Amino acid sequence: MQLAALAAAAVIPFLLGANLYILTVLILMLVFIIYSSAWNFLTYTGQGSLGHAAFFGLGGYGSTLIAVATGLSPYITIFIGAGLPALVGLFIGAICVRLKEWFLAMVTFGFAIIIQTLMVSQFSAWSGGWDGIASPRLLSSSIPNYLLIEYYSILAITVLVIVLFAIILRSRIGLAFAAIRENELEARAAGINPVKYRLFAFMTSAYFAGVAGALEIHHMGYITPEIFGVDISFWPVIYSISGGLGTLAGPIVGTIVITLLWDGLQSLGISYARYIVIGILLVLIIIFLPKGLVSLPGRIREWMEKRAKKA
Repeated sequence: MQLAALAAAAVIPFLLGANLYILTVLILMLVFIIYSSAWNFLTYTGQGSLGHAAFFGLGGYGSTLIAVATGLSPYITIFIGAGLPALVGLFIGAICVRLKEWFLAMVTFGFAIIIQTLMVSQFSAWSGGWDGIASPRLLSSSIPNYLLIEYYSILAITVLVIVLFAIILRSRIGLAFAAIRENELEARAAGINPVKYRLFAFMTSAYFAGVAGALEIHHMGYITPEIFGVDISFWPVIYSISGGLGTLAGPIVGTIVITLLWDGLQSLGISYARYIVIGILLVLIIIFLPKGLVSLPGRIREWMEKRAKKA
């Protein structure tokens, strides 16, 4: 299945036509697959976040400022700049790591608002205030097929990130995550230190959220404090829950389905009503598919088997 998905991602620009609009949608889809996968990674330890836009935006600002100051390629600075949200994630985690689930989520939500306010006021000399600042593009538009090259380079980064998450979750670290999530007291009794593993999960999640933010900003060529907006924090939650919370494939499936629906409705001239459609879809998924869209094939198979038995 993974190989088929990779093959589809490799040929889809040619099947749909490699025009600017389609490539832009595909690139942003890949960026948010990384972002929602990073958010979802945090949930493996029983933690939640409603303010991941803070890490998404800090990654964009960190990479931009480093690229401008040093002249390094954005393909290098995205991984250096993401160290800033990772350090901030370590700071927040160290203070709030003992908070569980949505208590921690509310702290991160408040932190994202604080960061946006500081960027507009105290740090406006670096952030440009609400006007924002220019960010070096991943590739110059003077390069032939630059957007197509961007797509495949971001696809490669996306695959590497997903593979890295898979390796971590199938290792002893992943087993420790599962033990902490299911029963923290038993995990402690087994010699597992929940604080250490939660800090690792928080830092890793913040780092790759920062990578995603940097990729988006260098693709767009501009950054403003709007990147810390509440909607940016909620999108990875929507993608992960709709696709399948706590699964590797969930954020990928959720991002693809919701993005295609969102942009498809826009192409039909539906703007504000899109929020209603997405909201209804999310409610239906939570009620009828609590394990997300990734569980839909299995549910269909069960339904067909029941029908066959009745027949």
